Amino acid sequence: MALTRARKLVIFVLVLLIAFAVTIAIAFVAVAPLSEETARQRVIATLAERLDAQVELKELHLQTWPSLRAEGRGLTIRHHGRTDVPPLISIAHFSADAAILTFFYHRHISRLTIEGLDIQIPPDHNKDKGDDDERTGPPSIRQPDRAESMARTIVVDHLYSMGARLTIIPSEAHKPPRVWDIHDLHMTSLSAGMAMPFEATLTNAIPPGEIETRGSFGPWQPDDPGGTPLGGVFAFNRADLSVFDGVAGILSAHGQFGGRLERIDVHGETDTPEFRIVKTGGHPVPLHATYHTIVDGTNGNTILDEIDASFLNTRVIAKGDVLGNPNVHGRTVKLDVSIERGRLEDLLRLAVDAPKSPMSGALRLRTSFVLPPGHVDVVKKLKLDGHFALAGTRFTSDTVQDKINELSRRGRGKPGEDAEQDARRVQSKFEGQFALAGGTLTLPKVQFDVPGALVQLAGNYALEPGTMDFKGTLFMDAKVSETTTGIKRVLLKVVDPLFRRDGGGSAIPIKVSGSRANPQFGLDKGRLFSNQRHP
Repeated sequence: MALTRARKLVIFVLVLLIAFAVTIAIAFVAVAPLSEETARQRVIATLAERLDAQVELKELHLQTWPSLRAEGRGLTIRHHGRTDVPPLISIAHFSADAAILTFFYHRHISRLTIEGLDIQIPPDHNKDKGDDDERTGPPSIRQPDRAESMARTIVVDHLYSMGARLTIIPSEAHKPPRVWDIHDLHMTSLSAGMAMPFEATLTNAIPPGEIETRGSFGPWQPDDPGGTPLGGVFAFNRADLSVFDGVAGILSAHGQFGGRLERIDVHGETDTPEFRIVKTGGHPVPLHATYHTIVDGTNGNTILDEIDASFLNTRVIAKGDVLGNPNVHGRTVKLDVSIERGRLEDLLRLAVDAPKSPMSGALRLRTSFVLPPGHVDVVKKLKLDGHFALAGTRFTSDTVQDKINELSRRGRGKPGEDAEQDARRVQSKFEGQFALAGGTLTLPKVQFDVPGALVQLAGNYALEPGTMDFKGTLFMDAKVSETTTGIKRVLLKVVDPLFRRDGGGSAIPIKVSGSRANPQFGLDKGRLFSNQRHP
């Protein structure tokens, strides 16, 4: 189950309140001669009330001379007191240090260190039941007491978090959790009313890879958390795409982001030197992309304003969104994709396991693209619905191209024309509609055109086994008898009426079956005497 807006806000609020709790502890020492045990109980009570949580703090040690220092161990927070799941937040050790004069006159803590921060987000069972639990939102802020008011004015010069981890626990017990390791986090000028610069390195969960980021966050807007400003730059290195079923490659990315938490503008670039589709057995290709996205940082939904990708000599433009569904685990990608000046040989190199592309030509394509979530091979869950056109198409195999040239000569009624003199090497045109679902490519209408002949087909092509089943009609400018020479030309005149079409020429019902490696072409005898010459 994807995290809701409120739950994601709680994650950040909880982390900030951990830092806030330490400053409260120091403020207590500054305003009252509290014992360590009294201060420990006061911190526990404050966190429990603010977070509606069961809080444990094993140790809290305070020092007032020659400098101020607070040090704690074994802090755990169970949101709503839940004991059926791991603690929401655990901290192995934290400490804060401040010079006495600097603290009293300028309200500055020089250093706050958090070690072993572990955040574990359990499944939202109330959300699964359709019951919005408002308690998961940011805690209400009650009237602060004197110590807390002082804490609000405190500035932490440097905050260091080391060895932190964020874990998302799935609702399905058999699924592994998603884990983000935040190796190092450094924030400066941490305060309730200031922008807070930060630097962090972390391991992304899916796809796995290392992220380095720096920027500024805040000031925090307690009445409108989504309006909290942020901005910065990032670099994403060695992201392994093989975790997505059906594709492979190592991706790197870099870019910049800015805006508000509920609307983050991201501009970036990605490079995947050897991107490939695994199941089709195609060749790896260098894939480069630039993109502009708008991310809602409170729920993870993303608007893809533009993706401009290119591989070899083909450019792909896409727009759409990546949205979560409250009833489904994961997110659905929906795009409108266009290729205006692509090359067929580039696409086939990505899709076909052959030393060289079987065809070449100019490609134009427009399609919708829907990729739902789930651990299913990309080829099987991907949905496409669009139109394509190929121009100037040639077959790289001389044998196949010779047959196309021969089809053109026969279609024009010139079967005896010397092939050596046919220097044009006939170029073909393809055009049609297509839809992909469940790993099957459906072509409700596809047209293949060479001088003198036109083929119209409709049918299905199963991508993974590579089998096909098409029916259609071959239209020729010539009569059937004119497609050959000698005695055959004379004998075939008796069948010309069977294939005659209005306006002259002939129309022959055909079918295509077999596999991609061994296609079978033949006369569709079932439609020979019917009027169903068109697919």
